[in-house]
Amino acid sequence: MKYQSDLFIETAGMEWETVAPGMKRKFMGYNDEIMMVQVSFDKDGVGALHKHPHSQTTYVVSGKFEVTIGDEKKVLIGGDGFYIPPQIEHGAVCLEAGMLIDVFSPIREDFMQGISGYQK
Repeated sequence: MKYQSDLFIETAGMEWETVAPGMKRKFMGYNDEIMMVQVSFDKDGVGALHKHPHSQTTYVVSGKFEVTIGDEKKVLIGGDGFYIPPQIEHGAVCLEAGMLIDVFSPIREDFMQGISGYQK
């Protein structure tokens, strides 16, 4: 296995990584096949439209988000979720400050540079 996180992830002392203005993340566990990421948004934070070869599913922990997947847009709130197939353009605009939990398969190797002390 090329990548693997610690078995237990305690977030209290973990620093946030700033991704974009109003958007920051923490890595919650990963190996080569799967990755879970906690993403915090300030109101008006934007997850810009993009696409990638990974399957993604996201749980809306809190807040209110306008989510775009392909040609569809929907406003989602805490307790909702969504799925993004590989290579489909998607993004989100935070309407009320909130938190998302993103899960990717396989791992987002492009994110690995942001992980301090990851195991190879």
